[in-house]
Amino acid sequence: MRSRPQFELRVGGRRVRLGERTLVMGVLNVTPDSFSDGGRYLDSARAIEHGLELARRGADWIDVGGESTRPGSKPVTAEEELERILPVISGLRRRLPRSRGKLAADPVAISIDTTKAEVAEAAVAAGAAVINDVSGLRFDPRLADVAARYGTPLVLMHLRGRPKTMQQRPFARSIWRSIRAGFAASIHRALARGVRRSQLILDPGLGFGKTRRQNFEILAGLERLRSYRLPILVGSSRKSFVRAIVAGEEVGERSALPSQRAGRSPALPLERAGKRSVLAREGHALPYNGRGRALPYSRLCSGDAAAVAAAILRGAHIVRVHDVAAVLPAVRIADAILSAAV
Repeated sequence: MRSRPQFELRVGGRRVRLGERTLVMGVLNVTPDSFSDGGRYLDSARAIEHGLELARRGADWIDVGGESTRPGSKPVTAEEELERILPVISGLRRRLPRSRGKLAADPVAISIDTTKAEVAEAAVAAGAAVINDVSGLRFDPRLADVAARYGTPLVLMHLRGRPKTMQQRPFARSIWRSIRAGFAASIHRALARGVRRSQLILDPGLGFGKTRRQNFEILAGLERLRSYRLPILVGSSRKSFVRAIVAGEEVGERSALPSQRAGRSPALPLERAGKRSVLAREGHALPYNGRGRALPYSRLCSGDAAAVAAAILRGAHIVRVHDVAAVLPAVRIADAILSAAV
């Protein structure tokens, strides 16, 4: 096991060291249709409170998104996306603590999860300090202009196809060949439009146009991304390939659920305890597996924690998660193992 390479980012005017410990990016979906928590935080006041809670529980970055990218999702206009995210970003910027001590990236940074330059620019003006583009500049290359102008870190994710159809199209025969080609194009676009290499972060895009087995191939071979000499972000939280293993299914070759392959959003089955869902009591969206059965929330968190630990031990510098408190012990244990590898 090799120690992680270290990098330095400028986030919101401050220097942040990556690699000494893993940064945790908390997910804040301000959408009606995200696969895990769609609709829960569409109200801006509720979204702001959830973002503050993510920070209190240990998130270093809060990733705000106003457009769902789940399999089968349809795009929304920039106007609708801005209407959803701007009040949340502005509210978080006003209320997030300015300092959380020596163990945290200081202060908590806000990330904007968007593929549109117009949305990214308005979000940065409102207080976002990181741009997270799931398309890797394929959908709107002008987004790189915004990152170059403001000097914000830019996450380039690998995505095959588009969210609406990414789990329907034929999958790549070699996922690593596809990732290498995708990153080469994304990095070239960014640098050609004035983004400095020191601003870039790479995300292999688990669950975005990959089979179930390919997602595990990516986690197993994550160290291959060291050749880019750039920080690595991994988002495995609540993905169907993790839920399927937790539910006892085999790895297999397909990653899409039947309803996703048909371009529909899967229904969420209820696991009842009296009149209230067990998971509803936990305050979380109810997860599901490929056979339509509910999963206990504790088992889902165990799967997420295992995937996060695996990603860190293979070199991830940042992990993107829904439940910060549930995975933070796994993050810290993985960091301790890395620090002991001499």
